Amino acid sequence: MKRDWHWIGPLLETPLGRWLEKLPEQVEAIWRERSHGDLARWQTAIDRLPELPISQAVFDSARVTAGSASDCADKTRMAMAECLMQLHPWRKGPYELYGLVIDTEWRSDWKWDRLRPHIQPLSGRLVLDVGCGNGYHGWRMVGEGARQVIGIDPTQLFVMQFRAIRHFLGSRYPLQVLPLAMQDLPANLQGFDTVFSMGVLYHRRSPFAHLAELKGALRKGGELVLETLVIEGGEGEVLVPEGRYAKMRNVWFMPSVPTLVSWLRRTGFSGIRLIDHSSTTPEEQRSTDWMRFESLSHYLDPEDPRRTVEGHPAPQRAILLARA
Repeated sequence: MKRDWHWIGPLLETPLGRWLEKLPEQVEAIWRERSHGDLARWQTAIDRLPELPISQAVFDSARVTAGSASDCADKTRMAMAECLMQLHPWRKGPYELYGLVIDTEWRSDWKWDRLRPHIQPLSGRLVLDVGCGNGYHGWRMVGEGARQVIGIDPTQLFVMQFRAIRHFLGSRYPLQVLPLAMQDLPANLQGFDTVFSMGVLYHRRSPFAHLAELKGALRKGGELVLETLVIEGGEGEVLVPEGRYAKMRNVWFMPSVPTLVSWLRRTGFSGIRLIDHSSTTPEEQRSTDWMRFESLSHYLDPEDPRRTVEGHPAPQRAILLARA
């Protein structure tokens, strides 16, 4: 598997340098010691992707796009689809590759549209995207002019999906997706201008530990973009599901918005503000040809879609901004 570390050099003089100079060794150790059993199959699928001219690259529309339909014969497009389907399930997107639309489980562009008008402009900024999945939002950040986006996600399938997309878009864009968790970064790095944590907090056993890690990654005055599951209620109210939540095993804490604000304040953030609070709908998260497993409509009570199948409140998500 080819590695590309040329992008590190220009960043060694930034506060990220003390981490980045050790990063290749760290990532190589993960691939060597913790590789997923399907890694070889996924790599074979990527190796079979055709080499095609890149007439356009679009990062500022709903579909992250490479090439156009006229750049690719139908037979080639069908073969490309067979390869990309080996990387099923595709959860974040959508993408369009030479006329082939990857209709992902999530309409991730809807979340982006909700937050984009409110965040600090990303132009020239060093950005960390925690739990980035296959990098969809990272491409949107590149479209906003970020100097460098580093996405981290321990799910190796998502890293390979990113590599499949980058096969067509090329490696010249300032986006990397690495098989790391937040805990793999040095504590108190204080090197990023903006840190995104979207859909991660409720999966962490200690929300305070996660918030502290996020704050430690930011430079002083840097911006946190935090998106997570929440419940209705006042300060101090938190849902701690005893079993599953919406069929997910690893949901630990779902605070009310006032509780989440207090958690951020207690962790040392300031300038905290809520920019969006909305219910997730089956139009935004659903099964598709590219994600054929169960999705949101299967997680809700068929008699009362305001509740999950376990009887908990149906998913609501909030986006908050805060300064380190």
